[in-house]
Amino acid sequence: MTIKAGDTLPETTFTKPTESGPEAVTSSDFFKGRKVALFSVPGAFTPTCSAKHLPGFIEKAAELKAKGVDEIACTAVNDAFVMGAWSKNAGAGETVTMLADGNGEFANAIGLTMDGSKFGLGTRGQRFSMIVDNGVVTELNVEAPGEFKVSTAEHMLGQL
Repeated sequence: MTIKAGDTLPETTFTKPTESGPEAVTSSDFFKGRKVALFSVPGAFTPTCSAKHLPGFIEKAAELKAKGVDEIACTAVNDAFVMGAWSKNAGAGETVTMLADGNGEFANAIGLTMDGSKFGLGTRGQRFSMIVDNGVVTELNVEAPGEFKVSTAEHMLGQL
C-alpha cells in the first residue's frame, strides 16, 4: 500500500552519515515533534538528482525554513558512505540531512519503490517529496516516471 497524506510514517531505520561514521536513526525519532521537508531521489550522483533535485533544496533552504520547516532531509536507496560523499560534493553541509535507506526498507514500507534494473540500479526509491509534521505526512508529491516537476523545492514552497 502506498502512503498518502494523513498517514503516519512507518517505523523504519535510516543511516545518517556523520563525521564519526554512520549513525542509525529511527523514523519515529527523526520526525518526532517537528516539520520536515523530505525528498527522495533514485540515487546519489545520478544526473537529475545531482544537477537539479538536491541543489534546488540547498538553494531554497532559507525560504523553506521561513515557512515553518525545521529540517530538510534527502533519502535514497544508497549507503551512508555514498550519501555522505554526495553531500560533500554538492556542498549540502548542514543544510540538507542525508538519510541513507541502504536496503530500501523505508521506500518499501511506504510503497514507493521503482525498478531501476534497466539502468543497473536494481530496486530504488521513487522520486518524491513530502512534508512530514510530527511523523504525519501532510503533503505527498510523487513524480511520474521520468518527470521532475512536483517533487521540487519550488513546488513544496507553494504547499507551505
